[in-house]
Amino acid sequence: MARALLRARVTVAAGQARDDAGFFAQLREAGVLVRLRYSETTPGEVTGYAVALPGQAGSDGEPRWYGGARLASGLTLPQLRRQWDRQPAAPGSRPGPFRFTAPERDAFCRHAARQAEAAADQIRRSAGGDPTAAADTAWAAAAAFHATARAIRDPALRRAADTFDRAARAAYGKIPYRTTEGDRLRAAARLLAMAGSSEADTLPTALHLAASLVRLAGAVSELRQAQRHAAQAAAARKAAEGLHAVLSRSRAGAAALGIPTQARPNQTIRKPGDAARLDFPVPFQPGPLAPQSSGHVAPQPSPRPRPTPNAPTRAGPGQ
Repeated sequence: MARALLRARVTVAAGQARDDAGFFAQLREAGVLVRLRYSETTPGEVTGYAVALPGQAGSDGEPRWYGGARLASGLTLPQLRRQWDRQPAAPGSRPGPFRFTAPERDAFCRHAARQAEAAADQIRRSAGGDPTAAADTAWAAAAAFHATARAIRDPALRRAADTFDRAARAAYGKIPYRTTEGDRLRAAARLLAMAGSSEADTLPTALHLAASLVRLAGAVSELRQAQRHAAQAAAARKAAEGLHAVLSRSRAGAAALGIPTQARPNQTIRKPGDAARLDFPVPFQPGPLAPQSSGHVAPQPSPRPRPTPNAPTRAGPGQ
């Protein structure tokens, strides 16, 4: 995803600049790290560049740099210079809107689905012990709902997102403290907003994201029930049911048009009422009981009986 974000920022900066100095200034203003490559024969001559995102480091701890050629063939410095020479500055001129590619939008949706699933797990863990620890994650979930609604472009999904707002909001005058899980969910929502609307080629992944949000809404409903906030729990359940209806209708419509809807193998859609049954990590298997915390050890199966000394045996070669 770092490459896609850098390609977007470099493309926008190149469209707004008219020379090297303006281009590199635009990149730095956009929060991009810039490294220049100089000529080995002509001192001081810039022949290329590389960009990186703050906080995105490789295995060696250094920034993960991307040259212009790795971002796109038209983003090398020689290509940009030819483009600037062909297009003289015009008052008020601005480049057209940037569009991410289908694989990039697909990666954003998959990332958001993973963050939604992780947030649902964190909320469920906290609901039984420390509900306040999940308040920020529940609040951030509303941003993921609205970003998904804009991506799928379904009015019913927008209504489900509006309904979920009531379940997600914190008590009046009490702003939850920021958490890592909540910040990750917000960042995923911002990526979805940047990606724009889903097309037919990214619809399967968008539907998988919607299925992850059904589980997230169910987790928020359990959290509000643990907090004895009946109205908010009901709003979360209603949002989950509305989202599940949108998901079923979208899958049926896509199937009628011949568009694949399976983002992952063996992926099933969970209804809001299935959370306790389907989210248990290990299905129950018959067998001996595990040791209990009291120190009692479950009995082990008896060993197979050995033959008695007087039992007849087959004679061997030397007998």
